[in-house]
Amino acid sequence: MEFLSYDFMQRALLAALLVGLTAPTVGVYLVQRRLALIGDGLGHIALAGVAIGVLTSQAPVLTALVLAVLGALVLELVRAHGRTSGDVALAIMFYGGIAGGVVIISQAPGGTPGNLNAFLFGAITTTTGTDVAVFALLCALVLAVTLGLSRYLFAVSNDEEYAVASGLPVLRLNLLLVVVTAMTVVVSMRVIGLLLISALMILPIASAQLLASSFRQTVAIGVGIGVAVSVSGVTLSFYADTPSGGTIVLLAIGVFVGSALVRALVTAVLRRRGSAATAT
Repeated sequence: MEFLSYDFMQRALLAALLVGLTAPTVGVYLVQRRLALIGDGLGHIALAGVAIGVLTSQAPVLTALVLAVLGALVLELVRAHGRTSGDVALAIMFYGGIAGGVVIISQAPGGTPGNLNAFLFGAITTTTGTDVAVFALLCALVLAVTLGLSRYLFAVSNDEEYAVASGLPVLRLNLLLVVVTAMTVVVSMRVIGLLLISALMILPIASAQLLASSFRQTVAIGVGIGVAVSVSGVTLSFYADTPSGGTIVLLAIGVFVGSALVRALVTAVLRRRGSAATAT
C-alpha cells in the first residue's frame, strides 16, 4: 500500500472512485437508447472547450463543461425536432469538436501545450484538490438524476413512444439525460481522457448485461465493475508506469471478454442439462 502515502495518488484514487461510480449509471440509459457513442461526441466537443480555456487562460474544466452541456442540448434538440438524424448530428459533433479544438488550440501562445494529452488520454496523477472537489459536486448531481429519476429515465429509454403516451415529459427527461452525460464526460476527462470516456460508460454495462437478469442488477453490477476497473486501473498504472486511461479501458475490455466467456459457458451447461433431461 505504498502508493497511498502519496497525496497525488490519494486524489487520483478518489477521482477514479467517483468516475467509476458515476459513468455506468449514465451509460445504462445510453446503451438502452443505442447512443453508445454519444460520450465520444461530447468528448470531442469538450476538447474544444478545453482549447478555449487554454486560449483564454480560464479553467479548462469549466469551459469544457459549458461547451459540452451546450453541445448535448443542441444534439438532443436536433434529434427531437430537426430533420437531421441523430447519427448525422452526432457525426457533425465528432468532427466539429475535433476540428474546432485543433484550430483553437493552435492559436494558444506557444502552440499546443504539452498537458493537452492529459485531457485527451487521461493523466489522473495531475488531478488537483480543486478538481476533486468539482468532480465530487458534479458526480453528486449526476447520481441524483440517474438514480433519483431512474424509473422515468428507464421508461423513456426503453420505449419512448409509450412514455409519450403515458404523459411523461419525454423531451425534458432526454435533455436532462444528455446534460448529465456531458457532466460525466467532463468529470472523467482527467481520469480516462476525452477520447476514451465512452468505454467506461458502456463496457461495464455491456458486461453487466451478460450477467444480470434485471435492470437493477445491471446497474448494480455495472457500477461494481466500473469502480473495480477504475481503482485497480489507477493502481496498476502507478506500478507499471502506464497511462491511467488506457489501463482502465483495457481492464474493462478484459472484464467484458471474461463476462462473455462466463455467459457462454453457463449457456452451454444449461443446454446440455436440458438435452439430458429431454433424453431421459
